[in-house]
Amino acid sequence: MVIYCLFCEPGKGEYVCRTAHTLFGCRAIYPKQIQHRRKDTKKSPNKRNGRFEEFRDVERDLLPGYAFLYFESETPTIMRLNQMDGVIRCLSDSDKNYELTGSDEAFAKMILDKGGVIGKTMVYQEGDRIRICEGAFKDVQARILKVDRRTNLMQVEILFAKLPIKVWLEYEIVEPLETEPSDSGQDLLSPADGKSVLFH
Repeated sequence: MVIYCLFCEPGKGEYVCRTAHTLFGCRAIYPKQIQHRRKDTKKSPNKRNGRFEEFRDVERDLLPGYAFLYFESETPTIMRLNQMDGVIRCLSDSDKNYELTGSDEAFAKMILDKGGVIGKTMVYQEGDRIRICEGAFKDVQARILKVDRRTNLMQVEILFAKLPIKVWLEYEIVEPLETEPSDSGQDLLSPADGKSVLFH
């Protein structure tokens, strides 16, 4: 399999994929990601900031402007690819090799295996309550203070012995807490089963 990556004009990625498939018979993918977003509604039982809410899935461009072409047999010339309407250029490495190799090829094949849609990602916001799923703070609940979308990190506040502790965490090790916290007075640092999360 030969894989190329095209850099496209803004808003023309999907059009380029349709054109490439028609002209060359190749598989063409403009990858997407699914984000799990909140949507205000009067019907949802979960209340946040005085409003009712529910979750909805929103499709977004994974790599805006980049389209992947997959060829099983004969490939067109790079000139023909570059001359397609909406294409800025076919990407190449420093040696002017246009075919994707190594980690770039592996990434493109992963996108192909997933049908062009990368799994659901949660969009977090300041003030959201989350549960930590891995690490020393597993099963602890926390509140988000800051979100750094460039690095996929969030600063959260955890209560320990009634004192707030601020830590930075990766998106991948948390999940949204969609229910209101209890009023039991239990520290957020203590998991529901009462076991210590600091010493195992």
